[in-house]
Amino acid sequence: MLKRRIIPCLDIKDGRTVKGVNFINLRDAGDPVENAREYVRQGADELVFLDITATIENRKALAGLVERIAAEINIPFTVGGGINTIEDVRVLISAGADKITINSSGVRNPDLITEIAGQFGSQCVVVAIDTRFADDEWTVFVDGGRTPTGLKTMDWARKVEDLGAGEIMLTSMNSDGTKAGFSTDITALVSSSINIPVIASGGAGSMEHFRDVFFNTACSAALAASIFHFGEIDIRDLKKYLSENNISVRIT
Repeated sequence: MLKRRIIPCLDIKDGRTVKGVNFINLRDAGDPVENAREYVRQGADELVFLDITATIENRKALAGLVERIAAEINIPFTVGGGINTIEDVRVLISAGADKITINSSGVRNPDLITEIAGQFGSQCVVVAIDTRFADDEWTVFVDGGRTPTGLKTMDWARKVEDLGAGEIMLTSMNSDGTKAGFSTDITALVSSSINIPVIASGGAGSMEHFRDVFFNTACSAALAASIFHFGEIDIRDLKKYLSENNISVRIT
């Protein structure tokens, strides 16, 4: 059985780690290099870095900061924010990213997903899907959750797989930052309907939430931010708890 992964996420604004609720009301969560170093020490399986304002500020991700973090860690490192071209990907891979994640640019230019997969391999391409439930439908948002696209989440998930994505990072905007639990309904639907790994994101507030999303969906990984940033859950304790609940995780 494949081991389920635990992934901390560094949401970056102005060079600092931040975290909000429902994509707004951001507060400082520390120095990202120190955060990254601590998560490796705790046994995180991977690390995600999202420059959350790069797209709306029309700039590139912070390659210098990516390089500083990459120098401190020895786990797979995914970077996103402001990626619009193959050259943007090349810069971040050169800075130390193992994978890149795109969201808004993938919606606006789906061919970019195929181009990146063609040059760097599907395993390099993580498509982030920010989804919100309203009017009895899960739909996709871009620009850091600011802009509705009208795309149905399930349709877009299937399409990005066909385009060559190697993984999907699925964030429920309804749950994000609430600590009320992952949105297992949409996570279960997406993860059982496609053949690439799905990372569940948005809503983690307790160890039980991780247990529930792994029990009730086919997701390959669960991602969280604030509960790790503010020391509410230690990844070592979380993995011990999951293992005791018959969920296969990597114990270091």
